[in-house]
Amino acid sequence: MAKLTAAKKNAEPKKEFGLPEERKYPMPNASHARNAKARASQMEHQGKLSAADKKKIDTKSDHILNK
Repeated sequence: MAKLTAAKKNAEPKKEFGLPEERKYPMPNASHARNAKARASQMEHQGKLSAADKKKIDTKSDHILNK
């Protein structure tokens, strides 16, 4: 997976994030989309992410991964 530095993350448009209002789960490419989907699943199981937010992230990542 390509390194996403803080400067690059801050330069990304909001539409590149799974949760754009919080600028969390960046998905500039397929490897980041797969990672965001995996991390969202982990956070939901830990109770730190709602099912609705996980669905938003999954939908966005599936679109990027052409699923």
